[in-house]
Amino acid sequence: MPALPDAPAAPRDPLTSSGPGGGTTPLILVAHGSRHPGVSAALDQLAAAVADESGPERLEVSTAFLDLTEPDLGTAAASLRAAGRQRAVVLPLLFTEAFHARIDLPATVAKARQDTGLELITADVLGTGGDIESLLDSTLAEAGVGPESVVMVYGVGSSDAEANAAVMSLASRLGSRRGSWDFAAFATCDPRADEQLGRVDRLIVLPLFVSPGLLLTRLETAAAEHGVTVLPPLGTRLAPVIYARYRSALTPRHR
Repeated sequence: MPALPDAPAAPRDPLTSSGPGGGTTPLILVAHGSRHPGVSAALDQLAAAVADESGPERLEVSTAFLDLTEPDLGTAAASLRAAGRQRAVVLPLLFTEAFHARIDLPATVAKARQDTGLELITADVLGTGGDIESLLDSTLAEAGVGPESVVMVYGVGSSDAEANAAVMSLASRLGSRRGSWDFAAFATCDPRADEQLGRVDRLIVLPLFVSPGLLLTRLETAAAEHGVTVLPPLGTRLAPVIYARYRSALTPRHR
């Protein structure tokens, strides 16, 4: 009786690493960094929330920073390599495709890859797309902010006009969704957020920030003088978006 052909191998789960450091491919969250004393703890909380989002597989999530805060990406990558890992996903906690996303991060990833031998897969930035728009909308709803209030989406700002325009578009779409006149303003470029505080009635500030930072603290101080409410940074609310970016980064189409 002729031997039956072998059954085709089941497709490998794209989340799974091969080799002695096998298991689920770990994730490194990369933020810009800040001298604010609360930034490291906030990123650790976010990492834990993303791990929770992954369910029983309990994704291994670590944090790194481009500047001002430790550890840097090279240190985080070296730690994973020492533990026997062969690859990891690097996810930039950035909302726009400006300098840090286009220049700074790729150079940092390339150096960490060369120094450690760890395969590093870069995921998409958080961006300003529909999932972030929905997140902002639900954040406002849960805070009890209705369409009678005007929301200022507060971003860091960039020398890249297209990056600023993306944040402005996000704020405009959010306003259309809520039936309100919402707009964007920035910390480092025009229109300046602090200049809007005394000009707009029923104003609520919604920071497009992952974690606390000095730029946010300065605006909070100025806003308090005008009686304007500033909502907290997005923090752990971003966990579902981040986990979706992570999974997408490991699909053949993304790679």
